Amino acid sequence: MPAATSSPQLDIARDLLELLNDTTTEPRPDDRLAALTLAVAADLPVLLWGEPGIGKTAALTRLAETLELPLTTVIASVHEPSDFAGLPVLGTDPAVQGVPMAPPDWAVRLVRAGRGLLFLDELSTAPPAVQAALLRLVLERRIGALQLPPGVRIVAAANPRSSAADGWELSPPLANRFVHLPWEHDHEVVVRGLSGTWPRAVLPELAPARLPEAVALARRAVCELLAVRPALVHRLPESEARRGGAWPSPRSWEMTVRLIAFATAAGASREVLALLVRGTVGDGPGLELLAAMDRMDLPDPEALLADPAAAVLPERGDLRQAALDGVVDAVRRRPDRARWDAAWELLARALESGPPDVLVVPATTLAALRREDWEVPATIERLGGVVALSRRADRSVARVAGTGGAPAGRGGRR
Repeated sequence: MPAATSSPQLDIARDLLELLNDTTTEPRPDDRLAALTLAVAADLPVLLWGEPGIGKTAALTRLAETLELPLTTVIASVHEPSDFAGLPVLGTDPAVQGVPMAPPDWAVRLVRAGRGLLFLDELSTAPPAVQAALLRLVLERRIGALQLPPGVRIVAAANPRSSAADGWELSPPLANRFVHLPWEHDHEVVVRGLSGTWPRAVLPELAPARLPEAVALARRAVCELLAVRPALVHRLPESEARRGGAWPSPRSWEMTVRLIAFATAAGASREVLALLVRGTVGDGPGLELLAAMDRMDLPDPEALLADPAAAVLPERGDLRQAALDGVVDAVRRRPDRARWDAAWELLARALESGPPDVLVVPATTLAALRREDWEVPATIERLGGVVALSRRADRSVARVAGTGGAPAGRGGRR
């Protein structure tokens, strides 16, 4: 029989495919990708939620290439529970030696490599029995009698039940073991990628000098919130759909502490931190924690009152108003003429460096604290004008709203 020869056209087709697959990467700011790489660095299981074809698998492939980790993809929905729990193998004397649970070949390859990225795809199409078998793999990194090495990271992907083929809701025990990240497409990234350049995933650069501070901040933030909000320690959602997402439990709060510490040590943005926190304990508890962390960064009211001339106020309007409210509250709790004057000086500094609207409430409250024998400082005249102007603006807005938004003289009432 003559030896088979390749077709010249197939050789040309192979060359064309190689050209199409020849892509490169570039550094590009991407909050979702930054959150993913930070959670991977923190050695926490991550679950990417997104519609079919959104690019979850491609993102994981590029992540593995960038981090130089061998990628092992396991389609959860096409496996049996025994594929994750291990297959029983009879030995020569089961009554003495027992029956070992043999792991699958892909797990053996990961152990031999000592490192890798385990990608559990199509998690929301795995039936409940398979999800139950995955519990030990995701949390303890054990498959049968085999322990995955510390160098293995776990990332999963799932489609919402509405768009999954024969989809199931994730069981609460399995969902509570993941950091849930929404995965959406960015049209600019897609266009740039189809032209041959995709964003590069980069592991966060942790500052060694900041590690103790990062751990202390993370523990303080979570513990202070839970101390005043004990109901948030464990809150299982009522609806089945929400139970399959992020919700607060002692386990997920422990994960949150780790993520805050890593984000702080890496200098991650607030947007990245918000994705991670909300993806671990849920939207409501996550937003409460973020707000509590904002308040932790506020300057000490007593320090501001002690030296108003050197005071540094937050740039963000909501944090600036919270800081000024704290100053006024400190004066209310310990009223004193010098402290009252210092508070007015702080408000004047805030007027010079920020929007005047944040001063309305603090200035009004501070003015009400004046005692009869306290002289009115010259500063209050400037701030009084700001308060009056703001109130007139509020009344104007109210009048316009009452007329359906039409200004007088242009079809509205006069």
